Amino acid sequence: MDEIINNTTLVFISYRSKNKISKYVEKVFENFKIIVIENSDDKSIKSFIKNKNCDIYFVNNIGFASSINFKRKKIKTNYFIIMNPDILEIDITGVEKFYNIAKKLKDEFSCLGPRYTNISSKTLKQSDNNKEIDTLKSISGAMMFFNVKKFDLINGFDENFFLYFEETDYAVRGRKIGLKSYQINTIKIKHEAGTSVEFKDDEEKNKIKELYTWHFIWSKYYFYKKHYGLFISIIYFLPILLRSLLKIIYYTVTFRKKEKKKYEIRINGLISSMKGLKSFKRI
Repeated sequence: MDEIINNTTLVFISYRSKNKISKYVEKVFENFKIIVIENSDDKSIKSFIKNKNCDIYFVNNIGFASSINFKRKKIKTNYFIIMNPDILEIDITGVEKFYNIAKKLKDEFSCLGPRYTNISSKTLKQSDNNKEIDTLKSISGAMMFFNVKKFDLINGFDENFFLYFEETDYAVRGRKIGLKSYQINTIKIKHEAGTSVEFKDDEEKNKIKELYTWHFIWSKYYFYKKHYGLFISIIYFLPILLRSLLKIIYYTVTFRKKEKKKYEIRINGLISSMKGLKSFKRI
């Protein structure tokens, strides 16, 4: 186990997630080297987490992709794991399985991921559960195991993404140079999606939900245009744009402001991406 601890860094991307992160930092993985990237203005995490093996860095809400690339520069081990704060049921045994599979594959992979036991197939495509290990087109960004050299070979994450599709883009670029993504079905965890942030109040909660809506469509169009070209992207997204416009008209005449705003945000994100504007939206 000492070999694994000495060769693996754990990374958490936080936006006021100190209570969820602390259970892993202080108890489950207390002997590992840990890096926390805090994207919010909450400086209290510095005094809240006592583990001397944990380094905390504060950044100005730069997003998932940029946060991962930033912390990569701080990693001195051969492997690292990205973990969302809202991951459940992962422990040292899971890390050990990742490490052993990496050695079995002779580090010829883009990334490894676990099996999620509480997510439906409609939400997340997973591999054949009867196999210990199987390939996937992309691994969920909630938890990913990397070999540092291969991560660098793929050039890390595309920092044009702020939220969503950065892991899918990474996997596509990995496949182009012969590196596959694998799901390890013997590592079974749960992901309580959307529970990482400790909201100040309902107003901030609503703003962050709006942020998710905007960035999802922005990133999806950017991904499609990057990998499938402008023509295919226009054909795919034009019906989405038209449906959203019809929804706005409908919710306007039925006086449903909340639903109308959701589709206005979606259209704004899509048009911003189609115009080539950066993923600028923040809280």
